[in-house]
Amino acid sequence: MTKRKNLQKLIVNYFLITVGSFLYGIGTAIFSDPNNIAPGGFTGVAIVLNRILSGINIGGLEIPLGTGTWFLILNIPVLILGTWKFGFHFICSTLYATGMISYFTDFIHKYGEPFFVHDMVLASIFGGLLAGVAMAIIFQQGATSGGSDIIIKILRLRYPHIKTGGILFITDVFVIAFAAIVIKDIPAALYAFVTVFINGIALDKVLYGSDEAKLLFIISDRNASITRRLLKELDLGVTHVYGQGAYSGKDKKVIMCVVRKRISPQAQKIVKEEDPEAFMIITSATEIYGEGYKSYFDDEI
Repeated sequence: MTKRKNLQKLIVNYFLITVGSFLYGIGTAIFSDPNNIAPGGFTGVAIVLNRILSGINIGGLEIPLGTGTWFLILNIPVLILGTWKFGFHFICSTLYATGMISYFTDFIHKYGEPFFVHDMVLASIFGGLLAGVAMAIIFQQGATSGGSDIIIKILRLRYPHIKTGGILFITDVFVIAFAAIVIKDIPAALYAFVTVFINGIALDKVLYGSDEAKLLFIISDRNASITRRLLKELDLGVTHVYGQGAYSGKDKKVIMCVVRKRISPQAQKIVKEEDPEAFMIITSATEIYGEGYKSYFDDEI
């Protein structure tokens, strides 16, 4: 039974990786590539290479190479290096994702020309949106889209203090600048920054949802009833912190909990209904790690 469940889970994982790869291919082939938008990473480099090297000549035989094929070629050495550093499942799923992205990008580029979008605003927005959603779907299955994602994971093994966002930003700026020089299309380079920005927002929203939350500290003589209702009605994680009143010298049980911004008013209402005299401190929580929120390892993706 366990083997059957594991097989079902594996099939679902690879199906979702395929869906993510297909969306990534649409974002690249329909929106970014036709408009010279090189949105950073290996995808951006592949688009540039496709402009200057549309194919290779082997023994007089001209072999055409599309953006997707260049993406796969660029990833080969990185995947080999990743095999040495990471687990079998990670590399297999990432290799599959890379191969599918390469295939779908070239396939859609070849047969989807009637659907190409040449409006730069729409291309930059939807190219980034589709790529961000696609990457999030792939990441959720324990894989990556290859390229700079693997390089960053390798760098973080050696330098764990390095922030993923900072490295991605630097590499994206470098690739966009490189594309602007080679392709000689400054407007496309500027739109590429829009694509990268929207990509990041879409990726974060799908992976983490909205992390906007409120941190509540509640001091009340009706701790038990407030805690019971917060647990039962809102399904919140509640912690009791023990403190002491400086003036009275009495020991106090402080209720501490983090709530999503949208349900913060409901939590406040419960407190006021149970104890109108309760002392309540509400502050914004900008980053939350743990069950129900970000994983401590999310930044390592």
